Amino acid sequence: MCQYHENLELAPNTDIGAFTYINAKYGVRIEKGVEIGSHCSIYSWSTIDDKWGKVIIEEGAKVGSHSVIMPGVTIGRNAVVGAFSFVTQDIPPNVVAYGVPAKVMKKQE
Repeated sequence: MCQYHENLELAPNTDIGAFTYINAKYGVRIEKGVEIGSHCSIYSWSTIDDKWGKVIIEEGAKVGSHSVIMPGVTIGRNAVVGAFSFVTQDIPPNVVAYGVPAKVMKKQE
């Protein structure tokens, strides 16, 4: 499900799992080859704390199921976000991050 779909940039060869919610009011860009698990939530606007900002998920990144991505976050190229993670800050390219809040746990080889 996507709200404000006119602000969603969706590249080819992406995979978005069932029951994922995207709020694209302030922009969401999902680049080529991104995989997003089921039951994820991606917010460019959080009405609870009135935070907003474009969310960018760069090429080849993977987001595990049941994860939440908050406004203004960029997930770097080929990064992996583990399942059930709460992403409140940028995740650099080529790392594995997970947790609540999500933290970088290791660099990919």
